[in-house]
Parts: sequence; structure tokens; C-alpha cells
Amino acid sequence: MTPDDLVLTGYGLRFQGVTYPCTIGRSGVSGKKREGDGATPRGIHRLVGMLYRPDRMARPTDWALPIGLNDLWSDDAKHEDYNMMVRAPYPHSHERLRRADPLYDLVILTDWNWPYAVKGRGSAIFIHQHRRPGYPTEGCIALARAHLRRIAPRITFGTRLIIR
Repeated sequence: MTPDDLVLTGYGLRFQGVTYPCTIGRSGVSGKKREGDGATPRGIHRLVGMLYRPDRMARPTDWALPIGLNDLWSDDAKHEDYNMMVRAPYPHSHERLRRADPLYDLVILTDWNWPYAVKGRGSAIFIHQHRRPGYPTEGCIALARAHLRRIAPRITFGTRLIIR
């Protein structure tokens, strides 16, 4: 573990010596994550990308990619694109990345069940903005907007998300 790792503790998400309040999945942390269970998966996860809304914020780091109008995330465990970013029109179950609310204005992608997804093991675990303090996620980790924007430009390709 290094100071550049994001470490989920009982007090929040620790990064570079600061602990930020955060929320996790409504079902808590689990070692047996399944699609739709609302759990945050235990483990050491690599950070594999960052997405942002260019109409709402400046690019947080030079490797962040803009979220386009038609960008979606497949959560259809029966389809070959399961747990992958796809584009509309997409007839299978998915989540829209370009949302009306600010939840996905900035998204840090983890390697949970990616790039070779095991069907039913659960789709993407993102680090994103919370709805409000204390409001649980579907399994992701959520932070206050200001905290997420503070962390994002300091992440490197060696940064990991550690969930015990």
C-alpha cells in the first residue's frame, strides 16, 4: 500500500494522507459481488480510466476522456458487451453515462470484472459524485463533488483502489 492508493477505511476513502467521507453500496462490502446486489466488491482494484462531462467541467487530467451524448455502459449480463462502454442506440440493458444529474460528471473507472467480464459477477464499479452525503450507491464509491475533483488530477496509473 502506498500514499497514492485510494484505501476504503471505516472513516472514508484515504488518499495521500487525507481521509474523505464517502458512501459505498447499500449492501456494504462483499467478497462475493453479484449483478444487482448493491455491494461494493472487496479487493485491490486498478484504476483503468477517467471520464468527464466537458460541458460541465474542465478536463481534470490529460488522460481523462469526455463523455459523449451517446455514451452508455452495458449492464446486460446476457450480452457480449456486458460491463463495457457502448454507444446509443443500444437495445440491451444499460446505464446512461451522460446523465441529467451531476452523478457522473466525473467518473473514475476501476477494473472490477473488466476487461473480460464474468457474466453475473457485477458490472462496473465507479468512483463518482454522491447524490447527497450518506446516500448509498449500487456498489460504487461516491464522494462529494469537491473531494472527487481534488482527487482526480492527483491519480496516477499506479494508483489502486483498496477495499478490505
